[in-house]
Amino acid sequence: MSIIQQVNKNTVTLNANEIPKKWFNAIPLLPEPLPLPIDPDDDRGSRLELMKRIRLEKLQEQDNSIDQWIDIPKEVIEKYIEAGRPTVLYRARELEKYLDTPAKIFVKREDSLPSGSFKLNTAIAQAYYAKNEGVLGLVTETGAGQWGVSLAYACKMFDIECLIYWVKVSLEQKVYRAALAELYGASILPSPSVKTMVGKEILSKDPTNYGSLGTAIGEAIYTAKENSQYKYVAGSNLPHVLLHQTIIGLETKAQLLSIGEWPDELIACVGGGSNLGGFILPFLPEKLEQGSKLQIIGAESDAAPRLTKGKYEYDHSDPSGLSPLTLSYTLGSNYMPPPVHVGGLRQHSGSAIIGVLRHNKLLEAKAYSQEEAFEAGRVFIQCEKFVPAPETCHAIKAAIDSALDAKRQNKKKTIVICFSGSGLLDLASYKKVLL
Repeated sequence: MSIIQQVNKNTVTLNANEIPKKWFNAIPLLPEPLPLPIDPDDDRGSRLELMKRIRLEKLQEQDNSIDQWIDIPKEVIEKYIEAGRPTVLYRARELEKYLDTPAKIFVKREDSLPSGSFKLNTAIAQAYYAKNEGVLGLVTETGAGQWGVSLAYACKMFDIECLIYWVKVSLEQKVYRAALAELYGASILPSPSVKTMVGKEILSKDPTNYGSLGTAIGEAIYTAKENSQYKYVAGSNLPHVLLHQTIIGLETKAQLLSIGEWPDELIACVGGGSNLGGFILPFLPEKLEQGSKLQIIGAESDAAPRLTKGKYEYDHSDPSGLSPLTLSYTLGSNYMPPPVHVGGLRQHSGSAIIGVLRHNKLLEAKAYSQEEAFEAGRVFIQCEKFVPAPETCHAIKAAIDSALDAKRQNKKKTIVICFSGSGLLDLASYKKVLL
């Protein structure tokens, strides 16, 4: 009996007993060595030493691993299954029909996880390692809150405290997602806040500052620096985060192959890069072999168009300069994105791994306005009846454009989207932008 089942004409599932047992580490396959973080040339001390002190040991080990496959701990696998992995691969036939396209459109449904997004894949792993290292609590930042909710959920799984600096404008926009994080037991502070020297400095210069992921990162790092019982964790950008997220792409590849399909295009929204990276990196061997026959597209917000308009250079991930310098595409650490309703994409910089792929022309990037993205979300909802997060809408917009291009060329293609999160807690944003 096949471990892969096509439950109906739209849905392909993977047997829970055959969930991937190893994460895929793409670093050994990159076309050039992954650029390491560096310290700036100033008198403020070593940021690298600070990061080493405030971050979990196992995650730092994974960041530097050159093993192509890394074992997923048994307890993490059990928690994955408990949370609803493997997730389904779904064919959006009604959307295909509406677009009248010869393209096939598949979506990998990470929205079905209890936290509502793909972020849970790394949150569970990080909370597990924190528990093993005897940590009292974890401190982090979040934008739209998908990472914050996921970490709150995972910390409750392992009985660890959770403190979240939540970007102020996004906290005001995502009231119910914040309520969910609090129900899971997290403590939340708006960023910039008056609880840290970082937040106070920002507010002294601009009392009306509505925050960014950069400001929240700075406050989270500062808190871990000042409190040895807490460790700083992040839900995007870092190599170990993309590593944990490769379970998405590994499942997707197995599901496609089981029904005799192979992607012509892989599309995901991109902020820091963990959703995109986790989805595409297991396909990197085929991308390197097939070249332009396999297209990889990152769909970003035009409010923070780092991949389409940013510079490839070293930069801090926070405006206060507490973090080391990382080489990737950046808009500048002092760039303040406008307060759009796509908080998960409001970052001035991103993952070094994604930067290498983009710099070596292995990744295409497209930027969309929130109006374009939400309209694509409306079309998807009316066709398929489930609700994408605002960030996910950017990937849907890119997929719709590609499917319509296939229609114009009368060309068959298979498009696969990472459906990164649910928008049921974003309905106020839909209403604000569309209704």
